Amino acid sequence: MPESDPLPPGPPAPGTDQEATSGKNGHRKWWPFAALAAVLVVALVVFVLPLLQTGNEPSPASQSSPSPTTTSASPTPTPSATLPPAPPVTYYDQAGPPAGSPLTAVDPLTIKVSANKSGAKLPDGIVGLSLEATDLADTSLHGGNAQIVSRLTGLGKPLLRFGGNAVDRRFFWSSSGEGLPANITGDKAHPARVVTPADLTRVNTLLEASDATISLTVDLGHFDPARAADMVKHASQTFGPRLVSLTVGNEPNGFPLSGVRDKSWGVNDYIKELKQYADAIYKVAPDLPLLGPGAYEQSWWEPFLKADLPQKKILSLHNYPLHVCDSTSGDRAPTVANLMSSKLHDATAAYQTAALDLARKYNVETWMPETGISACSGSNPTTKVHASALWAVDYSLNAARLGIQRLGFHSSLLTCVGGPPMSAICTGGPYLKPDGTFSERSNYFGMSMVAELGHGEFLDLETSGGGLTYAYALQNPDGSTSVVIINQNDPTQAAQAEVTLELPGKALTGTMSQMTGPSFSAEDQTRIDGAFQAPVPVAERPTVPGFAYGSKTQTFALTAGTATVLNFTY
Repeated sequence: MPESDPLPPGPPAPGTDQEATSGKNGHRKWWPFAALAAVLVVALVVFVLPLLQTGNEPSPASQSSPSPTTTSASPTPTPSATLPPAPPVTYYDQAGPPAGSPLTAVDPLTIKVSANKSGAKLPDGIVGLSLEATDLADTSLHGGNAQIVSRLTGLGKPLLRFGGNAVDRRFFWSSSGEGLPANITGDKAHPARVVTPADLTRVNTLLEASDATISLTVDLGHFDPARAADMVKHASQTFGPRLVSLTVGNEPNGFPLSGVRDKSWGVNDYIKELKQYADAIYKVAPDLPLLGPGAYEQSWWEPFLKADLPQKKILSLHNYPLHVCDSTSGDRAPTVANLMSSKLHDATAAYQTAALDLARKYNVETWMPETGISACSGSNPTTKVHASALWAVDYSLNAARLGIQRLGFHSSLLTCVGGPPMSAICTGGPYLKPDGTFSERSNYFGMSMVAELGHGEFLDLETSGGGLTYAYALQNPDGSTSVVIINQNDPTQAAQAEVTLELPGKALTGTMSQMTGPSFSAEDQTRIDGAFQAPVPVAERPTVPGFAYGSKTQTFALTAGTATVLNFTY
């Protein structure tokens, strides 16, 4: 349990100079003056010089080990305002490495946070969920369902994106009571569904209850611009400003491969049909941005950006970094070793940077409305495990730091038993018989750690050491600084990393929240502050162990396999 202790006290106030003593005849003698001079020299060395070195407010370290040998002269600094007394605090009780771990030393980690802003912001609502378009017809999605509302509010103000493979294969929109056409079919696990205006009205109650936004996708697999425009008209009327974008078709570059279109259909055909959809949609919703192409091939990005469309455009790309499903070797196979590697981090950043550079050329935003670790069907070593939660924190923050505005982690409303194991959420009950309850998987908690950060501005920083760790810093609207450290060293092997953190100011408070797991491969054991829950508000969090009150430099240790959010006020 955490202990409640006062912060280390400040240094004692220097005493006043003592008076020189008199001789027995009442006359002052010369030797007391020499003694006084010696005392003053010692006092200057012990008390004044350390103050000059630390801005007149020594840290606990400088109090315990002053440097009496310093002799270089320096001008006296302007005295700073006296700090208020340090309040009593409760220190964070950090879990250590698992018992019996063969602890491998980790190089000390140094992080220097600058006051300079990098130019990127963490968008409000950066993380969200991507669902199938047919899920719009799922009656569990409504504002009165406390289970799903709770899961969504744990992601801040998320974007719900409805699209996926279902939209061009098993989805049918009707505002006039039509039944499902014979040529649109599904199966037991993936049924075809009709979506109506009543479904949109129900989903809107969920958006309002969870303060979420929505992005829709219309069917391009069955060419019908007028039907798509009718859906957008009703959606605009129902959702209002919560409807933030629209996509025509899902991953159209894959249509010839999946049989949605014939093998000769390509990017030029896509642009021609997209133009007809865009014109029809513009007539009913001229202010609604068009998000596209939603392709996983880079060669499709620029044709979309070049297309002469009447509405605002947003570049979208889908990204599943570990996409090689038929092998367990190579850098892109879905293995934990690949997931927790600097190669994956760097390759993902390069892919996103290519999209961002192209989007900036055309002065548009870049979103990743559908993403995840792997699109491989079934389970693999990267799904449902703690490593996926660590990856989700770093992936989200690095994408936002680069300039990505929205992320939609592809998920499912199918049951946890037998449903897609990469989904961030799933429903309780036997296979295909959901009971209305919703559970979170490990990657959800990683998303939640990012969502609680708000919408600060990224600060420049420098890091060295620490093994496989990543760090990010944000200046928040209230002037505080958040520092996020993702320690991807193996929690079953690595010792704690000793961290030296240099802040842009002298911290008066420093709080801590941490996501943990016993091993990379542990399933359903990821926790935040020891519980299966989203982080508590900053004001309710314990203090960083060893917090140095009034100091720019903080030192502490971090357990491997953790993601830690620190918040400092000045």
